[in-house]
Amino acid sequence: MTLYEKMVDELHPQNKVERENAQREVMQEIVLAGLFRGGFFKHAAFYGGTCLRIFHDLRRFSEDMDFTQTEKNPAVHLEDFFKSIIETFKLTGREVTIKKKDKILSPLRRGGYKAGFKDNTDVYDIAFQTEKTPKVKIELDTNPPLGFLTEEKMLVKPYSSMVRCVSLPDLFAGKMHALLLRNWKSRVKGRDWYDFEWYVRNRIPLNFAHLQKRISEFNGIKMSMDDFLEALKQRLSETDINVVKEDVLRYVFDESELDIWSNDYFLKLADMIVFKE
Repeated sequence: MTLYEKMVDELHPQNKVERENAQREVMQEIVLAGLFRGGFFKHAAFYGGTCLRIFHDLRRFSEDMDFTQTEKNPAVHLEDFFKSIIETFKLTGREVTIKKKDKILSPLRRGGYKAGFKDNTDVYDIAFQTEKTPKVKIELDTNPPLGFLTEEKMLVKPYSSMVRCVSLPDLFAGKMHALLLRNWKSRVKGRDWYDFEWYVRNRIPLNFAHLQKRISEFNGIKMSMDDFLEALKQRLSETDINVVKEDVLRYVFDESELDIWSNDYFLKLADMIVFKE
């Protein structure tokens, strides 16, 4: 049995969907180990739902891996670390390919969420050479809004690694930016709602200054705290909660967690947001 297979089995998947989620999560951990070995975290930090899942015990699986430069540096690109990622996968018994994803840029605004991409990112898919699924999308923001803090987290499998992560209050800011201003097109991303609930339930303070900076740079607008809360509550009250649940169902460990979900429930969560001083 390869190290990769052993790591998947240790997550105890019970069915096909759970196994694919477990395989993807193991791939994500191998990617992080490979990036650490290549020196990536001298230049960038990990953020997003997958960061919460791996380092903060978020009780849902996650698909994509989001990274941000910690200082704007046009010389740093994900391609520079592919060799280290591929070699680390080989050490766990698997061969992977890494392919660039095509981007459709939004003509409306910098950072517009068109087809799931921002126009200031490098985006790639990592997949096994002999299987169509699972695959992992990795994305590096090469022109990020700065002003966030980071912290080091330790990963022990597949190999001991130190991963630089965006701090929780700043992660919360990024999540609220996505929940409030993501262009959903035809599909609501219920995972944003699940993560919002997690931040509030865990009393994570929201770094509103960083959220303002993100909104200003990505969307070209200024937003006060009152404006933010009003816009957030409007989105939480008007969205079809059944569509929200449908998106997140296949990622959660316990579907009964969603039984309490309603528009009114999320409005109450919005009133519980704590802002970082």
